Amino acid sequence: MEKKVGEEEKKGLLEKLKEGMDDKEEQLAILSTFVRLGILVWSGGILTLAYIKLPPALGIPEQKLDPTFIASVFTGVLSTFGVQTAKKVNGNGGGGGVTKADMEKLIQAASQTAPSQTIRIEQAPIKFETKDGEPPVNPSFK
Repeated sequence: MEKKVGEEEKKGLLEKLKEGMDDKEEQLAILSTFVRLGILVWSGGILTLAYIKLPPALGIPEQKLDPTFIASVFTGVLSTFGVQTAKKVNGNGGGGGVTKADMEKLIQAASQTAPSQTIRIEQAPIKFETKDGEPPVNPSFK
């Protein structure tokens, strides 16, 4: 097969992507995005399977698992994409968080009531004895 001057070879998807990005950091950023998307799809699928009952015709036994870990992975990956889960409280989107003004009021009130803190730990002396009531012998290390 001869290659004509104006004709290019057909290139795969990865070759086209690599051609479009010369910078290694940009290539790693895209790879990172694909990995995060893969983890998101996987954890979303596992969470879905944890809450639905599959039809018996499929022959897949029901899995009893605690979805807490998978849910934390799912929300963690979502947060890397900038999606935050928060519940609306009384119609506002605050989600029960503390605002900067509230935090400053709390710090001011705490400094007025307790400007310093003292921690005191008391412990009675420790006595070591052998079974016969005599103090133990100090071992010599050579």
